[in-house]
This record gives sequence, C-alpha cells and structure tokens, in this order.
Amino acid sequence: MMDVVFDTIIDSVKLLPFLFLTYLAMEYLEHKTSARTKKFVKDSGKAGPVIGALLGAVPQCGFSTAASNLYAGKVITMGTLIAIFMSTSDEMIPVFLSEQVDVLVLVKLILIKVFIGLIMGVAIDLIVRRSKKSYNMVEKIGHVCDHDHCGCETSIFKSALRHTITIFAFIVVISFALNTLIHFVGEETLGNLILNKPVIGPLIAGIIGLIPNCASSVVLTQLYIEGVLGLGSLMAGLLAGSGVGILVLFRENDDMKDNFRILAILYVSGVAWGIIIDALSKIIL
Repeated sequence: MMDVVFDTIIDSVKLLPFLFLTYLAMEYLEHKTSARTKKFVKDSGKAGPVIGALLGAVPQCGFSTAASNLYAGKVITMGTLIAIFMSTSDEMIPVFLSEQVDVLVLVKLILIKVFIGLIMGVAIDLIVRRSKKSYNMVEKIGHVCDHDHCGCETSIFKSALRHTITIFAFIVVISFALNTLIHFVGEETLGNLILNKPVIGPLIAGIIGLIPNCASSVVLTQLYIEGVLGLGSLMAGLLAGSGVGILVLFRENDDMKDNFRILAILYVSGVAWGIIIDALSKIIL
C-alpha cells in the first residue's frame, strides 16, 4: 500500500505544472472572448446548433453555465443548448494535456464531440421547431461561482490556481482509488469489468457524466487514460455531461418537465453514440 500511496503522489505532482499552464491559457481565453462568444450564440438564429457546437468545443470553463442562462431566458433554442452541452469537454482537455496524451487523439475526440453536438442540435431543433424569442434577459451568472468554475475572479492567475488545485485534488483521490483497486483486483480484471461489456460500459459512464460537477469528467478521463474505460464509454459520459451547466439549468429554468426532457436527451443520446463509437473505435483511433 505504501507503494500505491507513493506512486499516486509522484504521478499526480508531475501533472501540476501542465494543469496550471493549461488553466492559465483557458482563463485568458475566457476573459478575452467570453462576451463575444455569448453574443455569437445569441445572434446565431437558425444556425444556433452549428455555432453552439463549434464554440462549445473551445475550452471556456463557464460557457455551459452561460448557455443554461441563455436558454432559461428563451434567448437560444433547445437544439443550441444541447449542441453546446454535448460539444463541451469540461475537464477532459486539461487532464489529457497534463497527462501528455497524444494531441492528435485529443483533437479527434474534440471533433467527434463537435460533430455529434451539431447533428443532435440540428435534429432537435427540427423536431421541436422552437421559435427564437427575444427577451430582455438579465443573466444571473454571478452566483455560479459558488460552485465548480466560471472564471469569476478578476485575476486569471488566481482563477487558474483555484482550478488547478481543485482538479489536482480530484485527480489525487481518483488515482489513489484506482491504484488501490488495481493493486488488489488487478488491472486486467478491472478493465474487463467494463471493456468487455460494450453496452454496460456506456450505460454506466453516461450516469457518471450526468453528475453536475467537474469531477465526473475527471473520473471518466482518468479511467480512459488508465485503460479501464473504452473509447465508447468515455464518449458516452462526456457527451452526457455538461459540467455544472445542467445544475444551472435546473436552477434558472422554471419548466421542470423541460429540464428533465433535456437531461433524458443528453443521457440517451450520449449512451447511443457511445455504443456506436465502441463499434467503430478501431476505425476512429
């Protein structure tokens, strides 16, 4: 067990500089483009799902929460919201970069999420045919800072440091738990629990992805890097997840049936696409 503790600490500490630099870049991007990004989405009209899917892939930590506020104010369509939720990667990008995973793999995963988010967003808008209404909306985004992340500090260094410490803590806990399981159960046995079950894996990962916290994407990404999750399961969880976006949606949107409908769409479509990706994983990567 001492080896497990030692290995967990050493491996996690190695990630710190990469995590901080990644979040520093993300915070800079957030502060420079946040207002313009939201304006693009507001003014996108029928092209909302396309614009939303593309902008959702840009690593901006508060974009899904902003999208929830815009949807609650009837500024964007359901399809646009779903496109943003499904294309956003939450903590996948910084964790992948800190673990020095092949950049080409990361780019492919982001493009897959953008493509799926775009397809689902356009399809949903065609089905729902929800008209775009203009409301004088006062965005209630400040209180979201009490939750996981939204880049509310004026200093990008402080915000980047806070995010780094939070995600680092998650990684340490998750890595320790995973290393302990591997120590007692064995890596091959643990991997076979999910990897050899192409439907069960995405179903479980989709549930994890729905947890409205950045920890869910950290868990999924770490499990994929360690070889416990397959590509389809990883994508099922990440497609179903939206960080704290879904939490803000339930807080700001008074129509609870609508909220649960969106939650169901995220889970069912995320799992369905995960199963498809599982079948095509050898072609994709």
